[in-house]
Amino acid sequence: MRALAELDVSQCHSPLHILKTMQIQQQKNYTPTEYLNFEINSQQRQEYINGEIISITGGTPNHNQISLNFSAALNFSLKNQSYRVFVADQRLWIPNKSIYTYHDVMVTSGELQLQTGRKDTILNPLIIAEVLSKSTRNYDKDEKFAAYRTIPTFQEYLLIDQYTMQVEQYYKTAQKQWIFSEYNEASETISLNSISFQITMADIYNKVEFEA
Repeated sequence: MRALAELDVSQCHSPLHILKTMQIQQQKNYTPTEYLNFEINSQQRQEYINGEIISITGGTPNHNQISLNFSAALNFSLKNQSYRVFVADQRLWIPNKSIYTYHDVMVTSGELQLQTGRKDTILNPLIIAEVLSKSTRNYDKDEKFAAYRTIPTFQEYLLIDQYTMQVEQYYKTAQKQWIFSEYNEASETISLNSISFQITMADIYNKVEFEA
């Protein structure tokens, strides 16, 4: 769903007028500055994709549980090291694709690189994990992954299914070369390539309840 600036209903004379006004607004391409101004004052998170503002829907209990399990394990393992773990609300700027986006879990290495003039937008992810939703699955696997790969510091990507026990891992071995692994058993252990960290599938999916 594309996010629109709030519509002043008091100035609308009919449902048809509202529809026409919304159609005009939908045709607008927003600048990054317009998006940031809109986002700061919005109660709901939005993403920006090359001129379009996209609303982000809320997550399911499984989605949140998986994000919490994975990020908490990462954060504990990386304490007192030169890494930072971020979840959900940390905005990322992908300049080569003109995208502002939010991840589920992100790890950075060393000093944070922030977008010029911003204190709330990061540029240097090392690892990103996305918990797959039905509405975002294809985007996370294709276009979003392709956009992430344009970031020089980005080295590893995990796609975690929330509907079944399934994790896909991609890590960079050379320019334009990535290794793929998949996991679907509770006893399996995932070892990250870019940092010293291991986690079992059982720990990722702890307290997650799949539908029958």
